[in-house]
Amino acid sequence: MKTILPLLLAAAVLVFCMPRKAHFSYNYKKGSAWRYESLVAQFDFPIYKTEEQLQEEMSSTSENVIPYYRYSEETVNRRLQAVGALDLGEYASIRGAISSAARDIYSHGVISDEGVKFSDSGDPVLFIQRNKRAVKHPASDVYKLSDARAKLLAAVASRYPQARIDSVFDAAGVYDIIVPNLSYDPQTTELVHRESDNYISPTSGYVSAGQLIVAEGEIITADIAQMLDSYKREYESNLGYVHRPALVWLGDILLALLLSGLLFSLVYLTQPSLLGSKGFLYIITVFLIMTLMTCLACRINEELLFLVPFSLGAIYLKSFFRNRTVFAVFVVTLLPLLVFSSDGAPLFLMNFAAGAVTIYTHDFFNKGWKQFINAMIIFAVMMTVYMMFYMLDIFSVIPVRRVLFIFLGCLLTVVGYPFVFLFEKAFDLVSSTRLAELCDTGSPAIRELESKAPGTFQHSLQVMNMADAAARAINADVPLVRAGALYHDIGKMSNPLCFVENESLVGDDSTAKYHSSLSARQSAHEIINHVSDGLARADRWKLPSIIKDFIITHHGTTVVTYFFHKFVSEGGDPADVADFTYKGMTPKTREQVILMLSDSLEAASRSLKEHSPEAYSELVESITQGKVEAGQLADADITIKELGMVKEALKSYLAQLYHDRIAYPKRNQ
Repeated sequence: MKTILPLLLAAAVLVFCMPRKAHFSYNYKKGSAWRYESLVAQFDFPIYKTEEQLQEEMSSTSENVIPYYRYSEETVNRRLQAVGALDLGEYASIRGAISSAARDIYSHGVISDEGVKFSDSGDPVLFIQRNKRAVKHPASDVYKLSDARAKLLAAVASRYPQARIDSVFDAAGVYDIIVPNLSYDPQTTELVHRESDNYISPTSGYVSAGQLIVAEGEIITADIAQMLDSYKREYESNLGYVHRPALVWLGDILLALLLSGLLFSLVYLTQPSLLGSKGFLYIITVFLIMTLMTCLACRINEELLFLVPFSLGAIYLKSFFRNRTVFAVFVVTLLPLLVFSSDGAPLFLMNFAAGAVTIYTHDFFNKGWKQFINAMIIFAVMMTVYMMFYMLDIFSVIPVRRVLFIFLGCLLTVVGYPFVFLFEKAFDLVSSTRLAELCDTGSPAIRELESKAPGTFQHSLQVMNMADAAARAINADVPLVRAGALYHDIGKMSNPLCFVENESLVGDDSTAKYHSSLSARQSAHEIINHVSDGLARADRWKLPSIIKDFIITHHGTTVVTYFFHKFVSEGGDPADVADFTYKGMTPKTREQVILMLSDSLEAASRSLKEHSPEAYSELVESITQGKVEAGQLADADITIKELGMVKEALKSYLAQLYHDRIAYPKRNQ
């Protein structure tokens, strides 16, 4: 369940993050050839205008502003009443003609001579609001003030041709009867104009289902590119109408389960000991973090994917796991890009190349300011791959913003690195930095070991160096095995005189004296206790679980042979072997196997009477075969080939450790 539940959680999150629209899986560029099969429309769709076309139409509309005027009934009534007050003298009979002509002129509307400048294109119009209703009128129907007064003179003069109407109008002030009754409303004019802009049609044509959009090998013109853009827009926004929702959800679930199953399989094949552990839970967490970042970027703006620091995911994994596991899991964290993004394939390859390089460069540039060097290497790799796609016409442009996003994403690998220590604490893992600290022989804990059990301290140093050589031979985790070797015997601090390597504390025969008063069973019990004492001390020192695993597996479930044989020779029942057996666990990892063999060899090599390659080879083979026959390596994640390489490395180390030295002659006095 510790493995299945995290996988199901990952699958559920993936289903939630799955895009609810289709991806248009074609890449094209105006002016280049269509590299795919002939594309036929699967459904009817409109041809959307380009931004340039819409801007041009809006600009054209802005040159044809329709002015908005308000009709004033109050002005008309007041001026018509003023007709009755005119002093016309002997021409009082024309009063009725003046009133009738003025009423007719006002019915059309009068504006000032300045008025509003109309566009020269087409027939100019204007809006007139009268009785709470705005009606569009031709501009030619409305009088300017000078034209209205001329119209009034002409209308009255035509009825009284014998009179000098012009002189009468001047003398009586008749022209003052005509004033503008239409007032210009600039605010409403602007509002109406803006609303008219919004109603510009966004489309300029229509394509029917079954119609050919572009043929294979055809050059993509501006018109074809516009059709392709429109088809892509409709295709990606109408998935729910093209496919049944149930099928979409079923496809999402199956794809999520496939990705989760792939993640499980790769961990099982590369480092099966992680399954069910907190390390596996951490892998799921990193996978989900990368997936959620991908999902969020796609839903906001796909261009933000260039900002997502996927290489940081590789660094998070690299800090705790071996390279082959990191590489496999990192590839899976990138797979959602292929599903979520229309540019998924190029983005996948960019980040795959950058992450693959990061897995190896991080070993050299993971401290202090050197992390910025690593970030620049990542940036260089990503830009190289980006330029490759640009030359292949996959990316049509190199926008400054996109380059900036890539650069900032690379810097985020430096900013986000300190979270490794938070993850280390939360998941009880141990980073390479933490391992380096644990291997410091000047730390207070190791100094205490040297002080209380100096022989054990020296033994641990020798085991550490021996295990280091063996780990390098099979490309195991060297810092981890060194730390495990340094702490594997810390339990001996609780009772140092019980162990022969510490007999120099009080005398050469201190160990013999310690065990002389104990029975074989009691002595074995005291020896075996150093494992449980070591675990207790590891808890007090707050050592990581992965280091405590070395304490509990370095003897596995082997027998304390010396005291068991003594027990049997003294008449004890061989069936009581359980009292002489370590209560630990057999090794599960290559590193734990290396430590078990190195620990046994270091102790056994001290009793060798002959130092020769043959003797070292026989000792290594004997110790290894004994562990195999005792079933100590049955559950270990190590191949026969790797075990052979470990044995050869250990033989070589023993030969170097106990090499012959020349005898220096005494100097004559």
